[in-house]
Amino acid sequence: PRTMSAQVDFDACLFEAVAAASEAGEEIKAAWHVERDVEYKGDVDLVTATDKKCEDLIFERLRAAFPAHAFVGEESVAAADGALPPITDDPTWFVDPLDGTTNFVHGYPFSCVSIGLTVAKVPVLGVVLNPITGETFAAVQGRGATLNGEPIAVSKVLDLSKALVATEIGVGRDAKTVDAIMQRVRACVENCRSLRASGSCAMNMCGVAAGRLDGFYEIGFGGPWDCVGAAVICREAGGVVMDPSGGAFNITARRVLCGNPNVATKLAEVLAKIPDGPAEPKALS
Repeated sequence: PRTMSAQVDFDACLFEAVAAASEAGEEIKAAWHVERDVEYKGDVDLVTATDKKCEDLIFERLRAAFPAHAFVGEESVAAADGALPPITDDPTWFVDPLDGTTNFVHGYPFSCVSIGLTVAKVPVLGVVLNPITGETFAAVQGRGATLNGEPIAVSKVLDLSKALVATEIGVGRDAKTVDAIMQRVRACVENCRSLRASGSCAMNMCGVAAGRLDGFYEIGFGGPWDCVGAAVICREAGGVVMDPSGGAFNITARRVLCGNPNVATKLAEVLAKIPDGPAEPKALS
């Protein structure tokens, strides 16, 4: 991977990713106060015209700058009936043009543009931009993480009992899956200080990176576009990113747990005792 990474101009990649995210952010901001026209994508997951427009403009900009790179986007995958293209060692961009679509639909100000780059299947660059709060999180492997250009770091909380943890409720609604979700919620309520569920995987991971949250886990989010960029931001801020079972993080598993190094391992131990629900994606080895 090192030789391949050497061929990638990370300065150019970061510049273009921030510019593309900013362009998409302007679209989201412009649409924020407009009467919302929602196209339903399942009962819980919502997609909007803004989603498609933003993905198109991000890909247009990145493709023009990096014609040899590969591109995977939430909307393009949805258009291909949810089939993820094979992920190669080539530099590959993962884009969620609007993570937190349900928030967007309801006007809850916790949506973001999520852009990540992998080289040799390893996350190496991330940009997550919340246009409503005016926050841009960014990181390149080995260079630390920033929020609006200033360095950020994970919290120093040691005890799980003092930890503020975030999760998401997911989209599975069958009784056994809801049971699994609620058992984890209960475990957090019993073992942590408090729990948050604010509707964006990427923003929650950046919340851990910035020290606002001490831990976060989610099982069954949309896909790698939600977590690739934020995984780099979290790790570069001193955080740990893993599978909720305690195993290694896999970008395509649709499962993540992150936190400061003290909290992450303790949170994983608590969650590992709870079996996955039938509608939840299983850990990939």
